[in-house]
Amino acid sequence: MRMRPTLSWTPAEDLPPGTTDPEPVADALSTGGVLVLSGAGISTESGIPDYRGVGGSLSRHTPMTYQDFTGGAQARRRYWARSHLGWRTFGRARPNAGHRAVAAFGRRGLLSGVITQNVDGLHQAAGSEDVVELHGTLDRVVCLSCRAYSPRRALARRLEEANPGFEPEAAGINPDGDADLTDEQVEGFRVVSCTVCDGILKPDVVFFGEAVPPQRVEHCRELVRAAASLLVLGSSLTVMSGLRFVRQAAQAGKPVLIVNRDPTRGDQHALTRVSLPLGSALTTVADRLGIPLDGQAALRP
Repeated sequence: MRMRPTLSWTPAEDLPPGTTDPEPVADALSTGGVLVLSGAGISTESGIPDYRGVGGSLSRHTPMTYQDFTGGAQARRRYWARSHLGWRTFGRARPNAGHRAVAAFGRRGLLSGVITQNVDGLHQAAGSEDVVELHGTLDRVVCLSCRAYSPRRALARRLEEANPGFEPEAAGINPDGDADLTDEQVEGFRVVSCTVCDGILKPDVVFFGEAVPPQRVEHCRELVRAAASLLVLGSSLTVMSGLRFVRQAAQAGKPVLIVNRDPTRGDQHALTRVSLPLGSALTTVADRLGIPLDGQAALRP
């Protein structure tokens, strides 16, 4: 069953207010067993906008849905033209202090796991291990017919060869890795097919309107069951794919802590919401715990 896309929600007036004191986060981490659930907000300081925050991409663009992508060649041409251009910028993004803090907490044995809703690979680039990519990754491409996987870099080379001189100026980059281009700018863009069966290629990400693979969801549920607490970083929790784990943790009596500047759909289930930029908030937490952050993060392979 495919999820119906949920692009926005209206905060209730009775939501508890946020705090600017990250001490509860430090307290939870000091006891260990913390499961991190991260969203687009953790990558904004790396130059990748979020969906719903101030200046979020939903204010200017509607993400591609699974139904649109599979429903017509024109939609796929538009997606791949925008994604091909956006990939160049997206692939140059580097982890920020928030990513490095999560990696440092993991190295100290304070985390039971990391689930990310992001498709940018920045947690791994910062040094986090065993990251569950809930919505997949832009680094990989899958054929919808034969299910063969291939590296995104290989596809980028093929698209460059098929579209020499494709250098339109984009208005912006989005959290899903595509660039803001007009219909006129993508006209004539040539899409390539699977080298194995000539089928339709799709990034190995979960589009809006597409279901997260059930086995991945169950794995995340197991991580929630094993965790002592859940720490949400930079997610509005608007879509059910992440909110369900917050609800699961709360129903099990596990503390839920959220670091997000704006109210979230999960605030009513949280012990506290720290309303601070993620980089500075997690750097403060690391300082209080006496954990140094690496100054340099690993480059992408």
